[in-house]
Amino acid sequence: MATIGAASSSEEAQLAQTVEMFEVITQSQPQDYQSLEILREAYVKLGREQDVINTSKRIANAYVLMGQFSSAILEYESILQKYPEDPDAMAGLGDIESLAGGINPSLPSPTENTEVVKSPPKPAKSSKSGHTTALARRLLKPDEIDEGRKSFLKLFVDSKVITSGDFDACWPTQDYHSAPSQVVEPFLQALADKNVLPVDKSLKLILDKHRIPYLPIDRYDVDIELARTFPSSTLKRWSVLPFDRMSKSILVATANPFNKQAALELEETTKQRLIWYLVHPTELLKVIKKVIR
Repeated sequence: MATIGAASSSEEAQLAQTVEMFEVITQSQPQDYQSLEILREAYVKLGREQDVINTSKRIANAYVLMGQFSSAILEYESILQKYPEDPDAMAGLGDIESLAGGINPSLPSPTENTEVVKSPPKPAKSSKSGHTTALARRLLKPDEIDEGRKSFLKLFVDSKVITSGDFDACWPTQDYHSAPSQVVEPFLQALADKNVLPVDKSLKLILDKHRIPYLPIDRYDVDIELARTFPSSTLKRWSVLPFDRMSKSILVATANPFNKQAALELEETTKQRLIWYLVHPTELLKVIKKVIR
């Protein structure tokens, strides 16, 4: 993706695609402030100042909807620094004062407790090991690897969507002592292949229960070279795909948003923040196989 500054024709085309894609995402998911930040960054690079301001207001509103008043205040104040008389920003601050009531907005507010994967603290890099440090530390204790199994069990079996027998038959089994020779099929894809549950129903179940944005990866111009800077073993084992870079963030596609081990391994390769998107497993597999040829 283009760096901030004058964009070439090809970079402008990529940015235009980003705008189109993330406008769709954020219209359907107005609380997805991370996607709104990506959209704003694209507008910044395109020099569309009014769209930048409007998106900043949408980000502030997303924070308000989530009860994160302190972050919303910072967004509105950043707008007022440039446009001191902006009526929307002033009204937004007034609304926050009313909504917050006795709450001290300088304190962090609680958010919904989900198990969706977030970027963990960065462990030290290994010097010569063929495994990432996070994985190497767990090779002798595979039960400690958090690949999201418990979260999927709770979501699919405890809610009686599928049986425990079907779950066990579809959950991927792996040998953590050796690198995978091919891309490991995501759990959602296995459910569909074995006629247990269609992919669309699986995706809907995740989206209904957890706050994670969905991205049609087949319509996105994936940054193949960026993806190849990450360990192919991580991409193959966990079916994850770093597919673009925006400012200080790496966008990552996954069909398993609960996989903390995948996040650990990707974090060892980059200092940038990871932003996760749920994608259709069939399309994800196609792109990963293209990347690791």
